[in-house]
Amino acid sequence: MSEYKQPVSVLVLIHTPALDVLLLERAGSGNLWQSVTGSREGDESLTATALREVAEETGIQASPDTLVDWQLSNRFVILPRWRGRYAPGVTHNTEHVFSLRVPAPIPVQLAADEHTAALWLPWQAAATKVFSWTNRDAIRLLPRRLSATQPPPRACA
Repeated sequence: MSEYKQPVSVLVLIHTPALDVLLLERAGSGNLWQSVTGSREGDESLTATALREVAEETGIQASPDTLVDWQLSNRFVILPRWRGRYAPGVTHNTEHVFSLRVPAPIPVQLAADEHTAALWLPWQAAATKVFSWTNRDAIRLLPRRLSATQPPPRACA
């Protein structure tokens, strides 16, 4: 296994049917809020990456049939403060968007080395609170993405 992170990651919007969105505050970054994110490890599928990151960052045990792959990806410049986690010369990451519906706002178990706080916000407020443009844009797409999904995805218990 490489000592470097892969420049391939997932963004998972965890939300309720009422479109309250779970946000996590990054540890050591001072008021940087985000949805669940994380890099692919080894040759795992993107779905496996998303499920693993949800479990690691929130304690939520989801199954593949509760996760929605938006078939949407964004390529962005890796911020200099985090570039050392990647192999020399790697400057961009490709992030794949997923969503996971839960029945209602639920307590989560944070990974203390990654996040210091969690909160549930209506999607409009969540979109203005996150620091990443990819996260903001995904949250803004959430109402349209869900209204286009027929039938609605199963809720994660």
